[in-house]
Amino acid sequence: MSERLAIETRSLKKVYGSGNTEIVAMHDATLTVRRGEVIALLGPSGAGKSTFLTAVGLINPPTSGQIAIGNVPVLDGPRPLVNLRRFRRQHIGYVFQKSNLIPFLNARENVQVALELNGAPPRAARRRALDLLAELGVADRADHGTSMLSGGQQQRVAIARALANQPSVILADEPTAALDSHRGRQVMELFQRVAHQHGAGVIVVTHDHRTLDVFDTIYEMEDGVIRRMAPLSTVLSTR
Repeated sequence: MSERLAIETRSLKKVYGSGNTEIVAMHDATLTVRRGEVIALLGPSGAGKSTFLTAVGLINPPTSGQIAIGNVPVLDGPRPLVNLRRFRRQHIGYVFQKSNLIPFLNARENVQVALELNGAPPRAARRRALDLLAELGVADRADHGTSMLSGGQQQRVAIARALANQPSVILADEPTAALDSHRGRQVMELFQRVAHQHGAGVIVVTHDHRTLDVFDTIYEMEDGVIRRMAPLSTVLSTR
């Protein structure tokens, strides 16, 4: 296994129910993502994309298959090979369709709390939070409550929070669904920059085909299977 791999999944399968009520939400989902690579995962609703993302994020373990993150085997089917809560906190960042910021904290505190939960001293956590907000272009909103931030600003704060603990993996589920095309593109370009500059492996589940040119690699998922890597020219010509 290459030391440059951020994520490696092998034959992931997720089954809900049993017998006549059995539903296979994911089947033979195999994927590798290198450090510094940002990939798009496309597919219709119900294809298994969110199931795959929550499995890789160690939130909803697969029924079978293996997951390694940063060369560390973390799951063998539903069996954890590491302390999942601690590993998630240290190695995985999340960005969701909604920013999910804590409403009674300001922008800086939303980033800072992720660091303090991981054991960072308050002063160092505050300094890193401010540095990340500056890097993402929202330093001037650091002391503003979440209700005073635009949708794009909230997503930038959410990305800063995802980056707080220098994760090797960032997972984003429809992060631009609530944004207009301009703000959506800004957010996607941020993921590209984060992957390339921070050396993180980034997976973005998206239906937004307007921004596919920012991705290094594009995958499609259908019927619970990651079927193929589609060249950008092929994807765009069929939209």
